[in-house]
Amino acid sequence: MKLYDLVLSGNCYKVRLFASFIDTPLTIVPVDFMNGEHKTEAILKLNPWGEIPILEDGSVILRDSQAILVYLANKYGGEAWWPSEAHLQADVMQWLSVASNEIQHGPNVARLIKKFGLESDWEQASERSHSILTLIDNHLGSHHWLAASRPTIADCAVYPYISTAHEGDIDIDSYRNIQVWMNRLQQLPNYISMPGN
Repeated sequence: MKLYDLVLSGNCYKVRLFASFIDTPLTIVPVDFMNGEHKTEAILKLNPWGEIPILEDGSVILRDSQAILVYLANKYGGEAWWPSEAHLQADVMQWLSVASNEIQHGPNVARLIKKFGLESDWEQASERSHSILTLIDNHLGSHHWLAASRPTIADCAVYPYISTAHEGDIDIDSYRNIQVWMNRLQQLPNYISMPGN
């Protein structure tokens, strides 16, 4: 299996993290994102959106980190990470949507502004960050994990851009339940970190 990857991307990291948790090897294909390799013909053949990560598993080619997590969990992760019950799958999917929306437009955008020089509104990204962090912290006050009462791909999807929030000048020290959850996830077997967390 190949993962077209950028080491500093949280979306790529969540795929590497989950693959490590389920002890599934990936062949990493670095993509020179900063020099526009993601817009070259070779990459656009794999993903016309011109984005990474891209997973290539034989004839299966997938874009979007959340979709890749679902695929890996279904095919290789077993029910522990992707429940079979419809209501628990929906619970996980709610959090994948949070990762794609509130986390993407909050902590991720703040990090892109401060670390990579993206021209955008940091104040708005900060406000969005603290809004979703408050909701997540409150949820974790009565749950050990985000969904299904156990570690799932929901945790892998949400964790990366919270763990690197400081790179966007988003202070998460006051979110005690998030701190405990992050530590709990970091203690799981085969946990790997990414630069910045």
